[in-house]
Amino acid sequence: MPPILSLRHYNHDQIVHSHQHTQLVFGLRGQLDFEMDGRGSRIQQQQLAVVPSDTRHACGSASGSHCLILDVPDDNWLQQRLGHHSEPGRRLLEKPASLHLSPAQSQLVGWLAASPINDPVISEQGAALLLASLAGGCEPAIQSSPLPLAAIHAHVERHLGHPLEVRDLARLAGLSVPRFHARFVSETGMTPMEFVRRRRVQQGRELLIGTRLAVGEIAARVGYASQSAFTAALSREFGVTPRALRRESLDNRG
Repeated sequence: MPPILSLRHYNHDQIVHSHQHTQLVFGLRGQLDFEMDGRGSRIQQQQLAVVPSDTRHACGSASGSHCLILDVPDDNWLQQRLGHHSEPGRRLLEKPASLHLSPAQSQLVGWLAASPINDPVISEQGAALLLASLAGGCEPAIQSSPLPLAAIHAHVERHLGHPLEVRDLARLAGLSVPRFHARFVSETGMTPMEFVRRRRVQQGRELLIGTRLAVGEIAARVGYASQSAFTAALSREFGVTPRALRRESLDNRG
């Protein structure tokens, strides 16, 4: 029997096997492509795969994935360590599944991954604590449709001059803020607020080139509290001040 808790790195070499004990695979970094019973899933941060004993499964990661593994010893261990949590724990472990962690469960996984889990006391008690938390409930990681990015983009464009918060965008997608943030990063490669910031400065640049509006007016229209804040953002993004950008645009037209 392997250690109860361990850290593993997966790469593009696909693993296809089964084992005689139940295993939980928690995503820490990267994305792990997983297949069980002919169903595919992708395990990343805040997600886990439940692999019951003797379940043949395949996994691999094209760009590398770091995971925390919990190898469940047996039913006797569950009964001894989980007490009244043992029965819901067994139900959690009896079927192949991909699940979402709550923020608190995800924090616990991160804490255990950073702990000296080669210590048998920490490993055993940490595993029991994590399983008790999971027995309290997890959300199925249904293979959802892509985010409604067109609607999100349109909302941002309409409200560039107003305060925008991640919860506003998460509401459009019908997701909690943590899940929306993770999905947005996964699908776009940037955080929601990074996207908003980029659109503010890009729209400001377009107004500088295409209109005669005062710089302070443009700053307000794209959501900056002051002209100096807009100037600093434009300089960071494009390496040019509003005045220099307008002069360059006029020179190109001439």
